[in-house]
Amino acid sequence: MENRAIVIIDYGAGNLRSVANAIAKLGYLPRVVNSPKDVLAARTIILPGVGAAADTVAALKKLKLIEPIKQVIAENRPFFGVCLGLQILFDGTEEGGWHECLGIFRGRVRKLPAGLKIPHMGWNQVKQKIAHPVFKDVPDNANFYFVHSYYADPEDKSLVAGETEYGIPFCSALAYKNLVATQFHPEKSGEHGLQIYRNFIEFANIQSHK
Repeated sequence: MENRAIVIIDYGAGNLRSVANAIAKLGYLPRVVNSPKDVLAARTIILPGVGAAADTVAALKKLKLIEPIKQVIAENRPFFGVCLGLQILFDGTEEGGWHECLGIFRGRVRKLPAGLKIPHMGWNQVKQKIAHPVFKDVPDNANFYFVHSYYADPEDKSLVAGETEYGIPFCSALAYKNLVATQFHPEKSGEHGLQIYRNFIEFANIQSHK
């Protein structure tokens, strides 16, 4: 029988209620956890985020969640990062100086260009750069909801699954094996956002049964 529990990591910040509500609306069971044991036992994981990347990494470190997160990603378990859950996957962030992040992928988090309204807040289009199951039934250039001042700049451009223009083109969706991460917030993005989560969970279920 399909496991319908989706683990959402709680590190004391993040848009947890909205994410949990979105997962429940799709008919799955959101499990909000903050212990290494529960993360390591999870089959499908969502890491939400709002705020600053350095604060997020510090909070995860305090809860001893850094290594469990690295382990589940290394084991290729289905993992979805939202906003800061995307940014902290890289080597480090320029926010507030230089702060090391998880180093899952090579690259850094940079500030959006000067002269723009910061933060980049509201609806913007995502251009799909690759065909990926997470985009099933989601139109190319569909609008999603963003709230951020920094963006991830991966060294390996093949990781970029979706791109958005705001002064410059930036990585708004990333995909690698069973990992997906978005700069936008699917839980705040209406039907298209729900479809992204639905697609990811269906993809996760397929991968888990291989």
